[in-house]
Amino acid sequence: MHTLSFSVFRNAKMRFALPLALVAGTFAAHSDIVAIMSQHVDVLLLLPYILLSLVMMLCQPFNQSKTGISAMLMLLAYYLIQQNLQAPLSQSQTGVTYILLAVLLPLNLFQLHFIPERRLFSRFGLIYLSVLGLQLCWGWLLINHVNPEHYNATWQMYFYTIGEYSPLPLLLIIMIVALACASASIILKRNQGYDQATFICLLFTGLTLFQFQQPYISSVAFTAASSLLLLNLISCSHELAFIDPLTGIPGRRAMETELKHLGRTYTLAMLDVDHFKKFNDKFGHKTGDDVLRLVAQLLLNINIKADVYRYGGEEFTILIKGKTKNQCLDALEELREAIASYPMHIRDFEKRPSDDEDGKRKRGKSKQSEVVQITVSIGVADSLEDSRTANVLKVADKALYKAKQNGRNQVV
Repeated sequence: MHTLSFSVFRNAKMRFALPLALVAGTFAAHSDIVAIMSQHVDVLLLLPYILLSLVMMLCQPFNQSKTGISAMLMLLAYYLIQQNLQAPLSQSQTGVTYILLAVLLPLNLFQLHFIPERRLFSRFGLIYLSVLGLQLCWGWLLINHVNPEHYNATWQMYFYTIGEYSPLPLLLIIMIVALACASASIILKRNQGYDQATFICLLFTGLTLFQFQQPYISSVAFTAASSLLLLNLISCSHELAFIDPLTGIPGRRAMETELKHLGRTYTLAMLDVDHFKKFNDKFGHKTGDDVLRLVAQLLLNINIKADVYRYGGEEFTILIKGKTKNQCLDALEELREAIASYPMHIRDFEKRPSDDEDGKRKRGKSKQSEVVQITVSIGVADSLEDSRTANVLKVADKALYKAKQNGRNQVV
């Protein structure tokens, strides 16, 4: 199995499109799913409990607390639906419970975009659970002290529904759609796994509440949502293990895994940023991080099919399968020249405003930033003489050392 098989699920467009496609598919195929599961209704009712509990348990060791909170909110909502919303909505207590769930669940899910990523079993988690408990107590008091006549008058005045299509009031449909759209924009802007978890839950919450008159809609929708949350959790855990957080490309562990599954012929190139320590000392570590990000992005544009990894520090590794070093030298030389000719503008982090919008306004007024050129040294080796990856890496590393000794900014 290729080590980057989960990379497609980390793409911002995929994180947006996959839940949208699945919620549309669930909406279209709901009656067929119920018909298929008609002989196993008990399993269908139990699946959301099992899957959402599994997500919550896995989130703790994988440090994905926001996804865990999303699963917890969905699990609590599913329990309330099964225990308190199986009577007709025309009954005052049931109707109030439905409205409260339609208001509080989407709002509680959406605010997860803005709270910090903290462990649930911490002081933050205790405060969060306390606030959630207060909401439940307030809801319980409201439900048990509602006046049926006042409830009917309020429903007719504020909660207009679109007839036979949905029992969900139009006002709340607009609210949930707006929250889902805002959640989608957050995914496309910053592309974080926990944002997708919130988006998933908002979509399937909306589907459940909108189609609440359909049999077993909560079981079908919450099962689909929990399945997507599991996929999200696996993808995010894979990212933590194999993707370098600074550059966004695979790290050394991913490379070591891939090297175990190579064919007979391959080429390895070790690349080192020249004078990186002096660059860091002169311009600061934040600028040094920018250099590494820039080099990583330029490496991805190499004019040959290759896998690129951050080996560690300022070193990168390029793996080219099925080709000898002589077949790769032209592409590596083009890469070296592309990096050397790329003008990098130095940003002054000390004077830069902390607010992004303020920074954009002042950017045009500031003096032209300093421009520097980055160079790299590259050492290349292939598997013709010795196919053992450890030995090929050693030869490539020696070639890199020779390139640096010979004056840097060259391929050896």
